[in-house]
Amino acid sequence: MPIKNYKDLDIWKRSIDLVEELYKQIQAFPKEELYGLTSQMRRAAVSIPSNIAEGFTRLHNKEYKQFL
Repeated sequence: MPIKNYKDLDIWKRSIDLVEELYKQIQAFPKEELYGLTSQMRRAAVSIPSNIAEGFTRLHNKEYKQFL
């Protein structure tokens, strides 16, 4: 099957699974970490599929590799 969209990439799908799992696990963290460690972990996890998606829209392979 040809890849027409970043959502067709297995790595993007796996990164979304990672984000979902992280959000589930973070619920068990202490409340005092809400704005510290958990916030940083969420941003880092979400940046993975975001970078894959943004890189996919780039016209040149070199730019795409930078995002990956």
